[in-house]
Amino acid sequence: MPTASKRATKRLTDAQLEEMLALTSHADSVELKLTVPDSERRATVTGLGMDPLEAQIRQVFFFDTPDLRLNKAGVVVRARRVQGRGDDTVVKLRPIVPDELPPSVRNAKTMVVEVDAMPGGYVCSASFKGALGPGDAVKRVAAGERAIRKLYSKQQRAFYAAHAPEGLELDDLAVLGPINVLKLKFTPEGFNRRMVAELWLYPDGERILELSTKCGPQEGFQVAAEARAMLADRGVDLYGEQQTKTKTALDYFAKSLQGAAT
Repeated sequence: MPTASKRATKRLTDAQLEEMLALTSHADSVELKLTVPDSERRATVTGLGMDPLEAQIRQVFFFDTPDLRLNKAGVVVRARRVQGRGDDTVVKLRPIVPDELPPSVRNAKTMVVEVDAMPGGYVCSASFKGALGPGDAVKRVAAGERAIRKLYSKQQRAFYAAHAPEGLELDDLAVLGPINVLKLKFTPEGFNRRMVAELWLYPDGERILELSTKCGPQEGFQVAAEARAMLADRGVDLYGEQQTKTKTALDYFAKSLQGAAT
């Protein structure tokens, strides 16, 4: 059983709660996330009634420098290949304060402002999304046959230029990836909300299983309480060390690039 001190580390302070409420009131959505320790993965899959054969295969690529200059500036550039669907892209900035975004950016059709919340922490991000449609655009970029900038729209490139370190162009970035991902959308029995499970498979054998559900900005705390109760009832570990999929991927590939350069 988790100790009282461990439980305490997973709670937001009053000041954090106040700040999170202010952010969510101006966000488009809230995504509640929980990563499950790998030792608990099989029990979690069984407890929630997940069927791995219904999962969708994805390949995720990030673009950054070997010393992660973009990540240090709060910028994430990503592209995905998705089984049975067209490729997609995103240029993300985090953390952000929604009210500080220019109206032309905040009101753009492909801009999404979202608060990601997990035990003990949260972050608000602004994401310019893009859909490439059917084809092999991301595969060709990963193979070095096409320029990185070709994957991104004019709006995405402008957003990147406004927030990336000065002088660092999209085509200056290195390919970090791929990460193979299994994504499953499902509704646990007795729970009236759709959940998403993502299993990220890293080249060194590490695995991260993330559970998530999205809701409207005004529903965050209610949905979080309902989800916690349901997961606890199914035996899911709510107090495991939380990991972030993106940071783990960036750190792994950055070390690989640095090692190759020495």
